[in-house]
Amino acid sequence: MDVLGAHRLDVRRLDARLGGRRAWRERLDSPWWRGAAAFVAGGLPAFAFPAPALWWFAYVALVPWILLARSAGTERRAVLDGWLGGIGFMLAVHHWLLPSLHVFTFVLAALLGLLWAPWGWLVRHVLGGRPSLGRVLAALVAVPSGWLMIELVRSWQGLGGPWGLLGSSQWQVAPALRLASLGGVWLISLALVAVNTAVAALVSVRAARLPAVAGLVAVAIAGSAAWIWAPRPEPDGRTRIAVVQPGVINGVGGPEKRFAREEALTRTLAGQDLDLVVWGESSVGYDLSARPDLAQRIAALSQQVGADILVNVDARRADRPGIYKSSVLVGPDGPTGARYDKMRLVPFGEYIPARSFLGWATSVGKAAGEDRMRGTRQVVMPVNGGPTVGPLVCFESAFPDMSRALTRDGAQVLLAQSATSTFQDSWAPQQHASLAAIRAAETGRPMVHSTLTGVSAVYGPGGERIGAPLGTSASAAAVYEVPLARGTTPYVRFGDWPVHTALAVLIALCAAEVVLALRRPLPRRHVRPARTAHGSPAHPAR
Repeated sequence: MDVLGAHRLDVRRLDARLGGRRAWRERLDSPWWRGAAAFVAGGLPAFAFPAPALWWFAYVALVPWILLARSAGTERRAVLDGWLGGIGFMLAVHHWLLPSLHVFTFVLAALLGLLWAPWGWLVRHVLGGRPSLGRVLAALVAVPSGWLMIELVRSWQGLGGPWGLLGSSQWQVAPALRLASLGGVWLISLALVAVNTAVAALVSVRAARLPAVAGLVAVAIAGSAAWIWAPRPEPDGRTRIAVVQPGVINGVGGPEKRFAREEALTRTLAGQDLDLVVWGESSVGYDLSARPDLAQRIAALSQQVGADILVNVDARRADRPGIYKSSVLVGPDGPTGARYDKMRLVPFGEYIPARSFLGWATSVGKAAGEDRMRGTRQVVMPVNGGPTVGPLVCFESAFPDMSRALTRDGAQVLLAQSATSTFQDSWAPQQHASLAAIRAAETGRPMVHSTLTGVSAVYGPGGERIGAPLGTSASAAAVYEVPLARGTTPYVRFGDWPVHTALAVLIALCAAEVVLALRRPLPRRHVRPARTAHGSPAHPAR
């Protein structure tokens, strides 16, 4: 091929490449294509959580969403990109609710997705167009701080609680767990979004290469420093704890059948030198004061295995109105008096917020027909011959402040009693169990996650897995040698300081924007010269 022919071929290839790029730009300029892209981009981070558990994907999963928002032609479009991406994110991480809430899942996603609308505007504001070096540097702290504010707001249990916090996707990454001991799950989220922001700037803004690389290096150094210098839990002996998981019980008489299977499984633990036996959430379907026969059977089991048994009662109480979910400790002589009533209920699953307005949700799904009653305080329970334990029920294990409070009150072991049988074939059981690793790393205390139908799992004081988990197909009793620890992690001591820092960053950036706006000279207005009665321009007197 001659030189001219080769040149023509290169030109045709270049034209084809540019034409492809133009086609993609035209598609993104279309509101429908752009909206679909934002929706899909928002859902991508869900693959970093269990069951897929592609933890490494969390470091780049937000990049398409950030690139889309920064390229928005107007601020309104960026806000819309943020909202649609938020809808995609909420549906992806809560997709397992669809069989229970049906169309109401989309309503909730649309409402909670609004939290990301300001974030979309923020991304465009700091990274849109051709940002200066200062704006790129500001983006590396502003975009993660904005994301953290969203996680904080939606962590309020009235809005669904902190399910799917980005940092919790790193439950099996040892360096990330060290960050959790310093600043909780919040610090991990902050680092992840900072990496995503730096990568997005690196691939889209040529002038941002140096600060973007500097940001990536800074996060790597911070993670390495945490791994090397963050204080580790001090070993303080061991305790033997058994988890009883009855498995799926179908048909009429479910509570009685479940109790009988739990009873049979617990008997197999006799002679294994246990300190505590833990049953799952709703493991007992009757108030023990109203059913002394069941209380006596559990006490007999306690005497047989030589350890207290922590059960979970889901029933209408005899001493007060309403249905409670309660962790009750039973010893050889019967209930010990140690009882914890669940405080944070699952919206729509255990109560309906503003039932007079949203009660129609019961007609389109499996929402709670009657609101459960709330407990008023957390409880630390001393176990006879065993460790002091702090119980949590169901999705309370998602709340960092609750496990932190139990640790400050003296709990040596954190316990979560859960039941995810409604979502047995979804990603929910695996994701729920993984939260215990984050709570253990945050507090420096081991955590036992005991369920009715799986996944049951145990994690050590550093968030490391102890023994083999019980999957969703298991009906078994398992014994775990759980390491204990003493000492206080920085997160337990100082609390949610990353959230406070992020809020301070956003306030400082807003103040800086106001100062710059005030210093910016006003555009000069063109004043038309006045005219005389004869039509000629008037001139000032000289």
